[in-house]
Amino acid sequence: MQEKFKSIDKGVLFMFLSALLGAVNGAIAKYLSFSMDPIEVVFYRNLLGVMIVIYSIKKSHISINTSKLHLLFLRGLFGSLAMILFFFTIATIPLGEAVVLNKTSPFFVTILAYYLMKETINLNTFIALIIGFLGIVFIMQPFGIEISYEHILGVLGGFFAAAAYATIKKIKDIYDARVIMLSFMGVGVIIPIILFFTPYAHFQIHTDYKIWIFIVLMAVISTYSQWFLTRAYSLSKASIIGVVSYTNIPFAIGFGVLLGDVLPDMYTLLGIILIVIGGILVSKKK
Repeated sequence: MQEKFKSIDKGVLFMFLSALLGAVNGAIAKYLSFSMDPIEVVFYRNLLGVMIVIYSIKKSHISINTSKLHLLFLRGLFGSLAMILFFFTIATIPLGEAVVLNKTSPFFVTILAYYLMKETINLNTFIALIIGFLGIVFIMQPFGIEISYEHILGVLGGFFAAAAYATIKKIKDIYDARVIMLSFMGVGVIIPIILFFTPYAHFQIHTDYKIWIFIVLMAVISTYSQWFLTRAYSLSKASIIGVVSYTNIPFAIGFGVLLGDVLPDMYTLLGIILIVIGGILVSKKK
């Protein structure tokens, strides 16, 4: 029991770190989208990430098991589609709305974990999901949002993210976390290359050194964020980690305040408190 509790604690900690880095990554992606096609952002982010992970794999002399390559590919496909849709919504709608739509993934994760992995959903987990959702509503106050196809694509991105996380649970004991990340980033390079030959994406050579600095920074940050996320889902139940991932939103708000946004109002503060309570409930789950 003590070892299990420690494992859950470590998984929650890794998800907090992933959420923090994810908030930074989202802000950088939003900045880059002003001068780049979002598919370009995905391409460069994954290309540099592949280089980083391959170097780490070679340095550690990690072998790749070929028995579950189809699941490894599915993790990469689902994760890449989720990233493309997320970066697209970041570029086309406000960052806060894009993050909220992406945060629908824990709901899909819980459903997929229940049906595919036979994980139980007790009362604490259910209450935590409700509290986390209410926290998002209070923070974003989306009562007047007009639903558009961008918002639908954002929710679809949340579903693909959940499918990717669920796949991690199937292969976590077979592949090293870096190999799982490589599958995600590798497919995330191939799909944009294909899209560059279609009218849906535009590729150009950038000469502004500031753009490249932010691209490299985003690649490094997002690579570590993905590693923490992969380890989190490998150590704890998907339903637990899914709720903890809500902390991405208050992290993003905090960075916004540092960059000049106004301080949170009463509703936003209440939302942050609700998300913290939801995170405590699931981390204490037996």
